[in-house]
Amino acid sequence: MAYDVVIVGAGPAGLAAACKIKQTNPAYSVCVLEKGSEVGAHILSGAVFEPTALNELFPDWQSMSAPLNTPVTDDHILLLQEQKQIKVPGLFAPKTMKNHGNYIISLGNFCRWLATQAENLGVEIFPGFSAAEILYDENDQVMGIATGDMGLDKAGEKKDSYMQGMELHAKFTLFAEGCRGHLGKQLINKYQLDKDKDPQHYGLGIKELWKIPAEQHQPGLVVHSAGWPLSESDTLGGGFLYHLEDNQVAVGLITNLSYSNPHLSPYDEFQRYKQHPSIKQYLQGGERITYGARAITKGGLQSQPKMSFPGGLLIGDDAGTLNFAKIKGSHTAMKSGMVAAETVCTALDQSQHNSDLIAYASNYKASWAYKELHQQRNFGPAQHKFGYLLGSAYAFVDINIFNGLLPWTLKDPIADHATLKKISECKPISYPKYDGVLSFDKPSSVFLSNTNHEEEQPCHLILKDPQLPINENLALYNEAAQRYCPAGVYEVVKDSESGSKFQINAQNCVHCKTCDIKEPSQNINWVSPEGGGGPNYPNM
Repeated sequence: MAYDVVIVGAGPAGLAAACKIKQTNPAYSVCVLEKGSEVGAHILSGAVFEPTALNELFPDWQSMSAPLNTPVTDDHILLLQEQKQIKVPGLFAPKTMKNHGNYIISLGNFCRWLATQAENLGVEIFPGFSAAEILYDENDQVMGIATGDMGLDKAGEKKDSYMQGMELHAKFTLFAEGCRGHLGKQLINKYQLDKDKDPQHYGLGIKELWKIPAEQHQPGLVVHSAGWPLSESDTLGGGFLYHLEDNQVAVGLITNLSYSNPHLSPYDEFQRYKQHPSIKQYLQGGERITYGARAITKGGLQSQPKMSFPGGLLIGDDAGTLNFAKIKGSHTAMKSGMVAAETVCTALDQSQHNSDLIAYASNYKASWAYKELHQQRNFGPAQHKFGYLLGSAYAFVDINIFNGLLPWTLKDPIADHATLKKISECKPISYPKYDGVLSFDKPSSVFLSNTNHEEEQPCHLILKDPQLPINENLALYNEAAQRYCPAGVYEVVKDSESGSKFQINAQNCVHCKTCDIKEPSQNINWVSPEGGGGPNYPNM
């Protein structure tokens, strides 16, 4: 099947790009491929949404029933100790954390709405199909993608339900897979798009949606926190609690994947976080509705690869456009897609097919999205370099006082997978038992994510060296994959013949990509499973 533009990923960046192309020239054919069972099925975010890009894309979005129903009414920033809190006065809060004019939303529902607008404009959207392979022409230029074969068993043999993948050819292909896209990773390596850049940095965001008693609900309240429990293991990150409509709150914890203690479990840190009195006061008596986890890209401009290559572009978090100082990325992802759409349309108008869209770099640099990321470029590196308190103080001076115009850019050269220390060098962490009221085990959480994979399919978690987890990682790190995975995918089990066996429960995978990021030897390669597999988030 041939199109003018093929877009991989129906998230904010991909859908905004599709809409903008059709708004610019309705004659161009556009296809969006989405690996989730439906648009929004794999979308996970806090989310406090800044409508800057939406105002540009659909100025009349309010009359179009966009699901932005809860404006932010109040901002709290808390510094937590185990049983105490210090509320940061607004005067000393980074201006990037002030949310007046923003909305608390379900990003999944917003993407479903955005997909409807795209389809109304003539975009073809194919959910349930995984982009498994990049297609290149004889000049080594990207010419589209191929979807994965369906109906294969674990050995790769055809079952009765076998359906061959299809090739989607395009004059330009936009990759909008989100954080750590598996095709984006290949493109970065092939074309050396990250040459002379810092390594990308990541956080793992774990989130639950709760229904709480009406008397505890404050629609529009935004709570951000730092400190406990991560501070006990000298780990960076922070928590959030957002009050949506219908007595719902989103609660979550982001753990920086630069942590060094292999005993640490981001999942269990989140379970502890909910027990803090400042958070517990809102959740007690409530009901947990949904669970999910997703890595976020937080390296900023220093880690952002070249976004163009022959035949296409990386956009959104495939290229790392999240503003970590704001803990927001949807608006910048959308803008990167909109700039991509304008650049692509200009090239198509000039019949520059499959070329390197080098104009995108200057177009993107002229946008407010780039300027915003440039302003906060030192936020993450300062925290890694100086720690939370001194790093935050530096960020306050840099962003609030100098507006990001200090004439230097901090470097952050150590990749997250290279930061783990040996298990023998680190203090063990004792996590409390789950109480079934505020804290829960991984199997019950994965159940709430509605995760499902066809079990009789090739494993999508590929080990470069199948022996390394037992032969090396078990002794050095007590195989940290058992703890950094928030879905119980990886286990070391006793085997009567070999003593220990590394077991992969791929059917539990919520597609967070943490294993692909944090494994110390980069031994785990996450590839796209059969289309439609993974979590099915109803409103995350």
